Amino acid sequence: MGRKRAGDRVVEQVDTGLAELVPDPDRAGSWTLLLDGAPQSHVDLTDPTHLEFEYVRRLAAAVDLIAPSGAPLRVLHLGGGALTLPRYVSATRPGSTQRVSEVDGALVELVRRALPWPSDPRLRVRVEDARAVLASTREASYDVVVADVFAGARTPAHLTSVEYAAEVARVLRPAGWYLANLADGPPLRHARGQVATVRSVLPQACLVGDAAVLRGRRYGNLVLVAGRSTPPVPELTRRAAGDWFPGRVVAGDELDRFASGAQVVRDADATGSDPPPPGLFSVRR
Repeated sequence: MGRKRAGDRVVEQVDTGLAELVPDPDRAGSWTLLLDGAPQSHVDLTDPTHLEFEYVRRLAAAVDLIAPSGAPLRVLHLGGGALTLPRYVSATRPGSTQRVSEVDGALVELVRRALPWPSDPRLRVRVEDARAVLASTREASYDVVVADVFAGARTPAHLTSVEYAAEVARVLRPAGWYLANLADGPPLRHARGQVATVRSVLPQACLVGDAAVLRGRRYGNLVLVAGRSTPPVPELTRRAAGDWFPGRVVAGDELDRFASGAQVVRDADATGSDPPPPGLFSVRR
């Protein structure tokens, strides 16, 4: 596997690239996972409710607000990384049933060995492709589906289409929610297309992100919240505004304008998300 240590840093070749586990100099027991230099996850092993990445805090805010506080949920995570959000859900909603799908088996074993998660029979981690997992999942079986899947720093094409979104909608319960991490930059072609595509099957939605990213001024992460009922926009707006890095929520007519002119993506013409600009992550190393 070509594993080595440089101080406390762990470097290991996994199935999808070169994985690095880097200790956080500011928080004991905290680590950042990078794949081919791109930050994928940050985990605090002593406090799973500490969320370093702003887009993860926005995903967590949505999880907090879509059901009564502390109520257990059935959650399907497409993409595992270092299991930051599954650990958070286990801590904040005890008794939740969670399934994590991660295509990179070597990465799962690295995280299991180096950043072990608490033993919980309700939290299952499987080495599987996200689309295949959806196809084999029974109808209306989850309260939440979270998509945070990247090959390198790009969302794979087969997880961007309306056929994929229809499978997500099929496995969600009627009052369920789809939460997706969208990474994009100017001119936001991918994000606009994903909003149009997902809303064609889950029409009630909002988008949460940094104002500069939403305006197409820089590359970054946007969180899409979509379902069959009205999302908790006022509460999400307050949470985003009060974040360490304040964000905003786009919904209603503004979301219509955001996605105006974007075509619904189909399997036949799907492409992966746009890659980040060169050197974007070098300052985080």
